[in-house]
Amino acid sequence: MANIRYELIFSTLNKSKSLIDLNIHNNLEKKYEYIKQIILNDEEEILTKDEKLEAIKLLNNTFDKDKILYNEGTKRICENCQKECLAISYCEYCIRNYLKENFSNWTSENVGIDDLIRKCQMESYVPNRIIEWIPYNSLQNTKYLTEGGYSKIYTADWIDGEYFQWNNQERKLKRFGKQEVILKRLENGESTNRNWFDEVKSHLTLSNKWSGVVKCYGLTKDPSDGNYMLVIQQMNMDLREYLQQNRNLTWKEKIDIIFYIINALSQIHNENAIHRDLHSGNILFSQLNQEFYISDLGFCGPADKKLDNIYGNLSYVAPEVIFKKETNFASDIYSIAILMWEISSGQSPFINYARDYYLATEIMNGTRPKIMSSTPLEYKKLMEQCWHADPTKRPDINSLHNKIFEIRKLYYQNNQYENNKQHQTCNDNIVTSSNYTSATSIYSSDNNSSKFGNLLEIRTVTEAHRSQDNFSIPNKIEDIGNNSLSSKNN
Repeated sequence: MANIRYELIFSTLNKSKSLIDLNIHNNLEKKYEYIKQIILNDEEEILTKDEKLEAIKLLNNTFDKDKILYNEGTKRICENCQKECLAISYCEYCIRNYLKENFSNWTSENVGIDDLIRKCQMESYVPNRIIEWIPYNSLQNTKYLTEGGYSKIYTADWIDGEYFQWNNQERKLKRFGKQEVILKRLENGESTNRNWFDEVKSHLTLSNKWSGVVKCYGLTKDPSDGNYMLVIQQMNMDLREYLQQNRNLTWKEKIDIIFYIINALSQIHNENAIHRDLHSGNILFSQLNQEFYISDLGFCGPADKKLDNIYGNLSYVAPEVIFKKETNFASDIYSIAILMWEISSGQSPFINYARDYYLATEIMNGTRPKIMSSTPLEYKKLMEQCWHADPTKRPDINSLHNKIFEIRKLYYQNNQYENNKQHQTCNDNIVTSSNYTSATSIYSSDNNSSKFGNLLEIRTVTEAHRSQDNFSIPNKIEDIGNNSLSSKNN
């Protein structure tokens, strides 16, 4: 099939998914059939016949994965292994058996890592999202890229590439072929109370299941120093760069962006994990399917896993985290609110604060970025709920996901929004104090020495680590030299 326009295919699929009525299409099969019919009955003839076939193929792959993931749908008897499987285009049990038979052919030389990879493989849901041990000699042209987040980052060519398809006739997984990947060197961050194995576990277990997290292919080991490295999918750019390059986004486009971010966070939260470091440098964009993904799981982990200090980009840190040095699900929701503002305005939040100490004080006192006058009312209300000073009054991730889904649906249903083209041109001028508003603070205390003593600790921690912790895996290789990692720009 020549001249397949994949960006248009993904755009059509995403539009179809956004029009789902959850009250009517209340199971996977109904959702699948609804989307399929929209594609096949394309009255505007947006897609060619070949593109429709490719769209249905991609839809089938997603449907197969979701059936296994949610254990929902009609089962069939596999003609090869004779087990009851859910997938149509492959058999999940055949894939797992194939991987299991290969266990003896590889080792990371670390029992914990071997066990983790094997566990992930025995829970594989789809052929093109399989965690594996990747021999270092299968990587070529390894080049140092940059450093940050307690890690050195490299690019490399993976000769064989990832698994991407199951061959029923040959009963084996097929590989994609040569592809460029990102390597993230893993080192212990003692000052973060974070072991490198914790990061590995977060990356592998989340990436194995959920498409909203940047894909992690697995692990390798540098024989020159014995350090393990994550092998990660290369993307195009982060959200910050995307907003700088796209200064005339419609509100439909802006709502699409935050929808993808919230959808990805819902996948993390529903695994009882907290990200703890959401900011626009950790949201990555794929040009191919026009979607955004959450990356950098360095501090992501179980909700009951406590860190000793605060790390990350202070502009996105919730006031209760500054005050108590404790993260929770609601603190991620606060970060979402700041991202909502950044997407709506096209500007980085709090960019005129030179010192973290003063910014921490302002956030604790209820200061928030000033909402743009063109912001739709429902979007504005949701953003204000998410950055509420009282974390118990913020929506949980499921409520937030449902709300943004309905807002997004209205924009796809009602053509007037698109016809009006509510463009928001970003303001390149320096942000002044008038660009901030105030929310009620719940952190006032008679014990001011305790409060400001805590802020002094915050200043020490965040200023010492900011240039490192703000780092996210860079993706646009040709522009990496221009990508500043300074605390001012991040």
